[in-house]
Amino acid sequence: APPHTMVVAQLPTCSSFAARTSGRQRGFTGTPLRPERVSPSRGTRQPNVTVVSGVKVAVSGAGGRTGSLVMKKLAEQQGDVFYTPTGLCRSQKSKDALGKKLGDGVAWIPIEGTIGDTKSLKELCENQDALVILTSAVPKPKIVSIVMALVSKLLPWMENQKPQFSYQEGGSPEMVDWLGQKAQIDAAIASGTVKKIVLCSSMGGTQIDNFLNTMGGGGAPGETNILLWKRKAEMYLVAKCEESGGALRYAIVHPGGLLDKPGGERELLVGVDDALLDGDRRSVPRADVAAMIVELLKMDDETFQNVSFDLASREVGEGNGATRDYKKLLSGLNGKSANYQLPLNSPVPLP
Repeated sequence: APPHTMVVAQLPTCSSFAARTSGRQRGFTGTPLRPERVSPSRGTRQPNVTVVSGVKVAVSGAGGRTGSLVMKKLAEQQGDVFYTPTGLCRSQKSKDALGKKLGDGVAWIPIEGTIGDTKSLKELCENQDALVILTSAVPKPKIVSIVMALVSKLLPWMENQKPQFSYQEGGSPEMVDWLGQKAQIDAAIASGTVKKIVLCSSMGGTQIDNFLNTMGGGGAPGETNILLWKRKAEMYLVAKCEESGGALRYAIVHPGGLLDKPGGERELLVGVDDALLDGDRRSVPRADVAAMIVELLKMDDETFQNVSFDLASREVGEGNGATRDYKKLLSGLNGKSANYQLPLNSPVPLP
């Protein structure tokens, strides 16, 4: 399919291939509201392609494990709350994989490209109401270091070795989590239509000595310190929103360790400035993170605008049961938000 063709997964009335190549939508999840006619490639009005109205949301990192969950939740609510979601995928392979995850009959608008491509980011944000940023540098373990770590545990006279990690060329924390996210924020602002940015970051941003910051060790600061480069991007977003005088709003989520477990089964916990890391509940299912992000897109109350917080969960069956009321959950912050005076003495230059 062309890079920007609306994708509709396999429908009873047409083959998957036909749906992908024609860009013609023949079925939707939910009840359509105020249908519009749009081009399958550029979003301009054109006959034969019907798309429902609602909040228009673009998602970067749409093909990732968390991104695909966000896309699915947005797609399931199109025609009710959201417009057909737009997702940025790195390749045709990523687009195909996401289409399979979304399932039969689910419409979405793919854009093939990377966060280093200005044109792709412009098209991603064009005519959108909100942007969800779900991109992140991905550390890869060094195989030799894993072998040495295992051997050191078996041989009592050998000093314990820790696994070592590295990032692929062009995929360092500085390039992806700082410059890549900055480029996305700039594209959203330049669009003139994006009014809200939801950024999924990570817990641990106040801790210079956090283990995640050591991944990629041995290189320059830009090759390590992933949490600090994420922090820099967060600070940039906050500053741009303040400069906008209220025209642009943000919500920043710092999940704990991400679990590939079902969502909607646990009590969620919120906090600020990594206080949750002092407890014994420091992880959260990806599905619950995705649900939190989608709920933040729905919240118009001033209480829930321009907020930055940490997110974790209890074990299944603990506490007060699965969280259902997200506004009540966030009210538990009592107006607190992340303190961006922290961390001090960062090796990464922060504002």
